[in-house]
Amino acid sequence: MSEINKNLEEKDPARKRELIKTLLIIFLAAMLVLTFCSNTIMNRSLAEISTEMAVSGKLTERVRGSGMVESNQSYDVTIDENKTISTINIKVGQLIEKGDVLFTVGGEDSEAVTMAETELEALELDYQKSLLTIPFDYSSQNQAISNAREDLNRAITLRNQIANNAGTVQAEKEVYHENKRKYTEKTALKEKLSSALMAVRSDSYDEAPIEYIGQLQTLCADWMNADKEYQTAYELYTDILRDGGDSEAAKSEADAKKILLDTAKTNYETEKAVIRSDLTEKIETADSELADLERLITDYESNGGSGSEMTYEMANEDVIAKQRALSELIIALSKEQKTDGIQQQQSALDLEAKKKEIDRKREKLEKLKKDNAETEIKSKYSGIVSSINVKPDETAVPGVPLAVIDISSEGYTVQVTVDGEKARKVKKGSKAEIMNSWGSETEAVLTDIKSDNQSGSKNRILVFSVTGDVESGSFLDLSIPCGSGNYDALVPKSSVYEDSKGKFVLTVRSKSTPLGNRYYAERVNVDVKASDEVASAVEGNISQGTYVITTASKPVKAGDQVRMK
Repeated sequence: MSEINKNLEEKDPARKRELIKTLLIIFLAAMLVLTFCSNTIMNRSLAEISTEMAVSGKLTERVRGSGMVESNQSYDVTIDENKTISTINIKVGQLIEKGDVLFTVGGEDSEAVTMAETELEALELDYQKSLLTIPFDYSSQNQAISNAREDLNRAITLRNQIANNAGTVQAEKEVYHENKRKYTEKTALKEKLSSALMAVRSDSYDEAPIEYIGQLQTLCADWMNADKEYQTAYELYTDILRDGGDSEAAKSEADAKKILLDTAKTNYETEKAVIRSDLTEKIETADSELADLERLITDYESNGGSGSEMTYEMANEDVIAKQRALSELIIALSKEQKTDGIQQQQSALDLEAKKKEIDRKREKLEKLKKDNAETEIKSKYSGIVSSINVKPDETAVPGVPLAVIDISSEGYTVQVTVDGEKARKVKKGSKAEIMNSWGSETEAVLTDIKSDNQSGSKNRILVFSVTGDVESGSFLDLSIPCGSGNYDALVPKSSVYEDSKGKFVLTVRSKSTPLGNRYYAERVNVDVKASDEVASAVEGNISQGTYVITTASKPVKAGDQVRMK
């Protein structure tokens, strides 16, 4: 019995160790299971992403846009009077030939007849008014001629009186007028001298009288040119000296230019002093002569010889003027009488024309009353029906197009508005690919690039000439190739984003952990150099082989942990 107990005591420590080992294994297994479960739960909450690798290669950039097809020339089908649309023989998009019947119309008898009757009544009333005329009256003209003849007789009497008294004062008056003439000449001379002196003092000769400044303008120009040449040579010398170069030649050139400058300035200042002195002396002489002339003129005028009274010449001119006035009145009366005679004849012709117009209008009214036949409206040109603006039984009015026909032989135009930067990448003559015209032989060629006239707009308008199977009013989606280039980093176009800080892509950064790799989104700022429909060429901290995020199961921002699809 004692031996059995002894064996049991020897076995207990081993059993305990075995039990502890088992419990530890179970604990570690449970921790491992919980860790994997938590990792799985966390992974399910992360955004699932898809990536593509940046590659190098060739990319063809394109400019995209859309515009409405417009006919280069169209023809509006119109009528001359109100008509009721009986039949429409065409439909939109139909190809028609010249002479095809487009519409069948009937006359609006009641309205047309009413209008014709109204016009006829108005013409008859106007004719009756024209028969009422006022006889011509020339009494006011005859009175004016009588008054003018009396004025002429008084002027002749005054001239004869002046002729009898004119001999004694003629000599004094001639001296007076000569002094006035000299005063005017001296005043003009003084103004020229003063202008020349002012030009000399200000060194500005553009408007100075050339005859009084001699060679000053040329000497001044030589001085200014010499100063410019010296300044240029001196600046060259100082630049070479500052840069530490060999400045001896430049210094010698500057010194030579300085000597020429000093010489030119001295020549100018010397000549300037001489001419300024001469001008001052001449102005003083002119002032003295003007004072003497002014005194003589004042003395003559203060003694009653101002010349303000009428002279014989003035009286004779007044007689001639009144003779001419009388003759003009007589001629005007004769001309008016002739004009009135012609007007009377014209009035008779107008009355005859109005009578004929009344007869024609009466005939037209009778024709309108009898005209109930339908009329066919035919096409003047071949083309495609662009629009129909009326319906059967509607009343069409003059000036409003019944239909518009595009003259297909003149071609079509599409205008596309694009960004100004993109417009610089295309050239006239480029052929555009039409994205929404499948199976047709339509072609679009760039013919012009115009400015957008909207205020402040930096866009440009691309004008395309379109040929082929198109209709006016339809829209074309155009893609214009701008040229190809090789780039170091091409990424999917959908992976490039833009915010207030600029354009960027999200790349994938991996981090190794005891439980495996973890993946994080990282922002990389890029500059997009070119793009096509699917890819963009970018520059930045990115290169061939970099993985960029293209899609995600939910929004992702820089720094977020993600899981790979």
